[in-house]
Amino acid sequence: MKKQLNLLMLLAALSFIGCQPGSRKEASNAWGLAFDSLQINRTEHLFGDTAKPACNLILNISYASEAKEEKFRDSLNHYFMAFSLESPYANLSPKEAVATYAENYVNKYRNDLEPMYKKDEAEHADGQSMGAWYSYYKKIESRITRRQGVLLTYCNRYEEYTGGAHGMYMTTFLHLDLRTLTPVTLDDLFVEESEEELTRLLWKRLMEDHQAKSKEELYDLGYASTGDLTPIDNFYLDNQGITFYYNVYEIASYALGPVTITLKRDEVKHLMGDPALWATE
Repeated sequence: MKKQLNLLMLLAALSFIGCQPGSRKEASNAWGLAFDSLQINRTEHLFGDTAKPACNLILNISYASEAKEEKFRDSLNHYFMAFSLESPYANLSPKEAVATYAENYVNKYRNDLEPMYKKDEAEHADGQSMGAWYSYYKKIESRITRRQGVLLTYCNRYEEYTGGAHGMYMTTFLHLDLRTLTPVTLDDLFVEESEEELTRLLWKRLMEDHQAKSKEELYDLGYASTGDLTPIDNFYLDNQGITFYYNVYEIASYALGPVTITLKRDEVKHLMGDPALWATE
């Protein structure tokens, strides 16, 4: 009963937050789309004791609030919730998805850590602090970053710390073709058998960005040390061209951070596929 009450309270709070000034609204368009966002900033302590470590969850999740067709809006939100919060939440309404995710996160934190903390607390009767290893943090922010022509881009930024040496973070992009409401991949953007040429262009641009004369110099700097440099489906488009976004550990160490490589439109013009997906403002 208490869990149901907490969930109802969260849903009520989300209904209020979503209507506050500053919520994102988009102008009408061919699909009649408008977007809003739901926010949660929740801190919960182990055993409900404010003297003990806590978890902090921050969510700021964009969703489609309007569309000419309800089914179209719901399909968009299905993609958005699955992409930002994981697939089990895709079939819930945005408000239910965000509230349920928050409740599940807090419950898992307590269920996983309270038994361990209780045991450690008994073994550290001298009062030695254990807070750092039991203080968790998670932040998920998603938003519409581009809606040009038939292409809609949804960006998800994720950060998490679970008591280790350092936290993890990543940025991922979802692209949808509004004509068919299907995800857009590199296979849709480029002609067939373009991977080899794209790979060559990526290495060329990375060498230019770092004033390196060879791949070996980039290897020495730490690039391609954790994975091969190849075109990936984590990218975003703008009027300048296409940027490939490699998260930490994908092609370089954590210390080097995310790696972004931008190929100008003129560089890839001969490889472009469907022109509607490459529309500019």
